[in-house]
Amino acid sequence: MQKQSVKYIVINQEVAGQRIDNFLITYLKNVPKTHIYRILRKGEVRVNKKRIPPSYRLIAEDQLRLPPLQLQSPSTAKPSPALLKKLTDCILWENDDLLILNKPIGISVHGGSGIPIGIVEALRTLYPKLELAHRLDADTSGCLVFAKKRSVLNELHELMRTGAVRKIYWALTKGHWQAAEYQVDAPLRKNQLQSGERMVKVSAEGKTALTLFRPLQEFTESTLVEATLITGRTHQIRVHAQYQGHPIAGDDKYGDKEFNKAMRKLGLKRLFLHAYSIEFRLPSTGQVIHVVAPVSEELSDFLAKV
Repeated sequence: MQKQSVKYIVINQEVAGQRIDNFLITYLKNVPKTHIYRILRKGEVRVNKKRIPPSYRLIAEDQLRLPPLQLQSPSTAKPSPALLKKLTDCILWENDDLLILNKPIGISVHGGSGIPIGIVEALRTLYPKLELAHRLDADTSGCLVFAKKRSVLNELHELMRTGAVRKIYWALTKGHWQAAEYQVDAPLRKNQLQSGERMVKVSAEGKTALTLFRPLQEFTESTLVEATLITGRTHQIRVHAQYQGHPIAGDDKYGDKEFNKAMRKLGLKRLFLHAYSIEFRLPSTGQVIHVVAPVSEELSDFLAKV
């Protein structure tokens, strides 16, 4: 471990508009994400001498103060040829600005906290300047977007901030939905437990969250639904589905134990949540990008048994 002294940074136009937590995760590559959120929560990171929340968006000429930090030694782990082949085989769309991956499950987006290497670190051995535009949980598959240029990353963050990115997920949920349940408008609040685990719940004190659900196919005990994110809160689809009484199959955090047990008996070994498609128009080029990530053979085979 190495220890830094207090550091001061002046924010330039290139990174203006980014959330400070996303900026710090990229800037402080050898600092664990959990520690970054801890110093933000404790007010040890200051912008213009003031405390700021993780959601604060940086402005050009902001004066950023970073406290002394314990740095992890840079990981010497290298991706195996098998991992690189698996990831490159999952590329759905690519040009000089962007790369969109059909993320496989079980692989974390970032390394750290005992995970020697994640998708970002692996792909950077092929694309050194690659930056992650958004996140998916390790147990969620589907469309994952990367930017090859900092300017494009800034564009994507602004599109997401203004709701100009259309994201559609597929999820297998408990029971059958009624028409009145299709729109879920319920604020969400994050709660950090002592164990460090992040939980989200519906709360009047939370942030606005809106999800549109549409049933695609009904089964005996479950329904395959399409979920469109109007806002993009942490665990939004999972918590909104649970709130409506239709938790997602295989969800160990917000799910129904008996339902999960029944689904496991039929062969489900994962969370049934898949980022099915993403669509946006990149302002700098005017190009409309619409990418669909097919569900895995594993999930297709499982649906045939339900």
